[in-house]
Amino acid sequence: MIPAAGMATRFLPATKAVPKELLPVVDRPVLQYIVEEAAAAGIRDILLVTGRGKTSMVDHFDRQPYLESRLEAKGDLERLAAIRRPAELAEIYTCRQAEPLGLGHAVSYAESHVGNEPFVVMLGDEFLDEDQPLLPAMLDLQAHTGGIVLAFLEVDWAETSRYGVASVSPAPDMRAAIGAHPGLGEVYRVTGLVEKPPAEKAPSNLAVVGRYVLPPRIFDAIRRIEPGAGGEIQLTDAMALLLAEDVPVYGIVYRGVRYDTGLPLGYLQAVVQIAAKRADVGPAFSSWLTDYVKNEFPDRMAT
Repeated sequence: MIPAAGMATRFLPATKAVPKELLPVVDRPVLQYIVEEAAAAGIRDILLVTGRGKTSMVDHFDRQPYLESRLEAKGDLERLAAIRRPAELAEIYTCRQAEPLGLGHAVSYAESHVGNEPFVVMLGDEFLDEDQPLLPAMLDLQAHTGGIVLAFLEVDWAETSRYGVASVSPAPDMRAAIGAHPGLGEVYRVTGLVEKPPAEKAPSNLAVVGRYVLPPRIFDAIRRIEPGAGGEIQLTDAMALLLAEDVPVYGIVYRGVRYDTGLPLGYLQAVVQIAAKRADVGPAFSSWLTDYVKNEFPDRMAT
């Protein structure tokens, strides 16, 4: 499931009419990169938890017969394949979250859809490098342990106050269980979770980022917790409750490329990184960008 009901105030006024999840990174919206990541891991059933004014997210994954026929008549088969691709990735389902009351609250909307099966939560403003996937290893680890599997990113200690942070113990046997995957680091057993601790109180610099594999027991835990930080129903609190009840919780350190489009700077960085890697526009774009910065901001090139 992909929670996508937020108002994206950091991107106003652009997101007044266009959902943040549909902002383009070169020629594909952020949301399509996320669904492609899921599809590449064998996940073909996607639930979007949406809010008011976000029906266009679903429209993006529909067929457009008129546009397709025009492109076919012109012989533009490359673009024809590109606009058909979103509809071929997965089955897209939606439900409406009337009011965004926290990530745990959003996840609770998936209960009737996923039933008694483990499921993946993918936040709607970040995606990972397609050549360094993380989800397959997370799914393998969850199948092996039956518990919760988190994605970790090693962050600067000064940044721990922006994330949920885990206290951990080594689990080398679990690293061996998932095999070799590019971009993956150590596997840890999680012993505690702290929401946005300052650096001096952080138990580690392992930040929990937007990929979770959860067992169906999470729904009962969400019902049993009280509102936490900001008066919201926090997924971290529900996971901490299950951890206290001896549900196994593991985390995999991701050392591949993560594109975080949740803030304007991260979004712009993602656009530049993806554009520079593209075979079609990358060489010309990289050359132009180098010349632009060198000519317009020579002082920045010097530093």
